[in-house]
Amino acid sequence: QVQLVESGGGLVQAGGSLRLSCAASERTLSSYVMGWFRQAPAKERENVSAVSRAGRGTFYADSVKGRFTISRDNAKNTVYLQMNSLKPEDTAVYYCAADLENRGTYGYSKNVYDYDYWGQGTQITVSS
Repeated sequence: QVQLVESGGGLVQAGGSLRLSCAASERTLSSYVMGWFRQAPAKERENVSAVSRAGRGTFYADSVKGRFTISRDNAKNTVYLQMNSLKPEDTAVYYCAADLENRGTYGYSKNVYDYDYWGQGTQITVSS
């Protein structure tokens, strides 16, 4: 069982920045594809970003491309999401998730159903 704990959420004005962290209980974080998802009220959970096991492959949703950066420090069992130029439409609960499937050095998944473990979520509110 992998436990994931997000931190770094909060209230920020439009144009501001936040960095989310996701700490994993397992010492084998390098074995997992990691993803960041978000869910706004009355909307489906969507994949914001994902990173391959070794960090060589990354994905960004079009809505965040150029503003968000995903990274991972496997030695610290932690994944990060740096969010810049935040917009009110970025307001949501953000979740990190771990995918146990071996997708190769550059592989990742954007499918919410491929992820096996989830954090509890952290709220981000961007005011206009």
